[in-house]
Amino acid sequence: MFNKVLIANRGAIACRIIRTLKRLGIASVAVYSRADAHSLHVSQADEAICIGEAPASESYLRGDHIIEVALACGAEAIHPGYGFLSENASFAEACEAAGIAFIGPTPQQMRLFGLKHTARELAEQSGVPLLPGSELLDNLDAALAEATRIGYPLMLKSTAGGGGIGMQLCQQEEDLRAAYDSVKRLSQNNFSNDGLFLEKFVARARHIEVQLFGNGQGEVIALGERDCSLQRRNQKVVEETPAPNIPETTRQALLHTAEALGRSVGYRSAGTVEFIFDASTDAFYFLEVNTRLQVEHGVTEQVYGIDLVEWMLRAAAGECQDLAAWRPTAPKGHAIQVRLYAEDPGKQFQPATGLLTEAVFPDGIRVDTWVERGSEIGPWYDPMIAKLIVHARDRTQALHELRQALAATTLAGLETNLDYLRQVAADPVFAEGRQTTRYLNDLPWQAHTIDVLSAGTQTMVQDWPGRVGYWDIGVPPSGPMDSLAFRLGNRLLGNPQGMAGLELTINGPTLRFNCDSQIALTGATMAATLDGEALPFWQAIPVRRGQVLTIGAVAEHGARAYLLLRGGIQVPDYLGSRATFTLGQFGGHAGRTLLPGDVLHLPAEQHPSLPVARISAPPAYGKHWELRVIYGPHGAPDFFTPDDIKTFFATDWGIHYNSSRTGVRLIGPKPQWAREDGGEAGLHPSNIHDNAYAIGAIDFTGDMPVI
Repeated sequence: MFNKVLIANRGAIACRIIRTLKRLGIASVAVYSRADAHSLHVSQADEAICIGEAPASESYLRGDHIIEVALACGAEAIHPGYGFLSENASFAEACEAAGIAFIGPTPQQMRLFGLKHTARELAEQSGVPLLPGSELLDNLDAALAEATRIGYPLMLKSTAGGGGIGMQLCQQEEDLRAAYDSVKRLSQNNFSNDGLFLEKFVARARHIEVQLFGNGQGEVIALGERDCSLQRRNQKVVEETPAPNIPETTRQALLHTAEALGRSVGYRSAGTVEFIFDASTDAFYFLEVNTRLQVEHGVTEQVYGIDLVEWMLRAAAGECQDLAAWRPTAPKGHAIQVRLYAEDPGKQFQPATGLLTEAVFPDGIRVDTWVERGSEIGPWYDPMIAKLIVHARDRTQALHELRQALAATTLAGLETNLDYLRQVAADPVFAEGRQTTRYLNDLPWQAHTIDVLSAGTQTMVQDWPGRVGYWDIGVPPSGPMDSLAFRLGNRLLGNPQGMAGLELTINGPTLRFNCDSQIALTGATMAATLDGEALPFWQAIPVRRGQVLTIGAVAEHGARAYLLLRGGIQVPDYLGSRATFTLGQFGGHAGRTLLPGDVLHLPAEQHPSLPVARISAPPAYGKHWELRVIYGPHGAPDFFTPDDIKTFFATDWGIHYNSSRTGVRLIGPKPQWAREDGGEAGLHPSNIHDNAYAIGAIDFTGDMPVI
């Protein structure tokens, strides 16, 4: 076995490989880009080396540099994980040439199966059932002729495609004409290969794949099958094993067919044979071979009680001569995996970026992840955050545990598909195992969210009483500046008075509601409309899904208004409060004021309401406010002159624009001061040695008073 292994990857798979290496007592070397400096795989590895800037082309795809790093640190082998260089035959050859073991299939096997049209030829020679299809297409005319022979509907595919890229469904000739050039261009840009071919489309298709493992000496075993039918845009979302609702004779035929294909090339290491399964006829057809570890390998490991990464290590080290002895017994139980992504289901699943302000995963299940609270999700790589894997005695129990695991997971700070996965897990079609590859295309997304179209001047989440009691560690009180208006707004909706809402300053936001709700506006009156219709303050107002709330500037006096919502805004607690502390960059939504493009979450299930209040006499907001002030210890004659004190109490002070929860600055006359400097405390007369600003007092910072 090896003494030191380099992981040429990042994220969850890098952490997964490191876990196995630690268990085997093998030293691990992690490589990382500058963008991944704080990724978990960097801190978990025995050694970590930066290999370049954030773009993959300057880091994780620099095979030459990765090999140099491996040689310099004394790594004997490289595990490529999945993605990046995992199916790059030239990289595998370069590793071997440098005297470093490549943990995976042989370069020749990668090339044989790397192009779909050559993989189809191998499958045909091994007697694997194939869908009607074409050879590589020379041009559009050839494609049209082949389409007529095969019959519509059909799939136009890139021979070098992967991850759902380079595939287009063509229902009729017009679709093929429209898609041909764009798929060709997409294939060239993504895979440096513009070869296309056609394949018959199966309307009620399921995606079934068989996990293979070979020792490179002719022995190949199949480790069960996985159902990967729940996909969006040809990208897997949920995977499970065993595949539900497949006749046992068909299941065995799938396994034997995959083994035969692997033996035909003397397959080495882990790989997957993917099939299209026609749910209408129970027939299956060859799709492709992935010559690497799959993202969903964990469900197979849970059911068979094995570690595929360890198997790959031992095979690469030449410790796999008698593979038959490794064959596990029958699968035990059922396993399901869901992929958690940083993406917005409400915006066609576009990737989301930002600070992960909360990351709580459930105990008692397998969680493969690379993040923790405080991780930064950037735009450079695949947006997968984690894989949740449950394993139970049967599918019914596994589905129950999956729902519980999703309910116990909390992610905040940026958009994720967590709520979408909860909806999928609750769907009756999935519960009955009747899913097909196109099923999620027609599953409507039931959002309980609000889109921030424009953010206003300084809109932020607050709650009452806010974050209090932490001055001793440098955290000033958070919460609504006008706590009375905030609490009354919640009472108008029947909410507990502390539920989180929005504080609006000077100018309000524009918000689009993606679900029905109920709102209340309180505080300083701002111009507010719902789909163009003017809204009153100080009363409960129903809002329908799709409506747009626009809140403008303060109409007369005051600076802050409040938007409260039925059930409250859903953000995590931080130091006992959901309030935003902008200086500390925590609390609220992403620890900051709102930005355009943010998404606010409302509860899917409403809490029992309290009696709804009616506000007959709302607070009046004027221009002049009079505060009762008690004369304190630091006055005349030690600090101020008697005339200073008279002037102070007689002045009509203005409010400085630079005021916040840490203090309201006042504009007015400059004191004369009873002394020339602050003595031991400093040059300015206002300085008092070892005396902090007092809460609930008026202090002076220089010549300016601050409440």
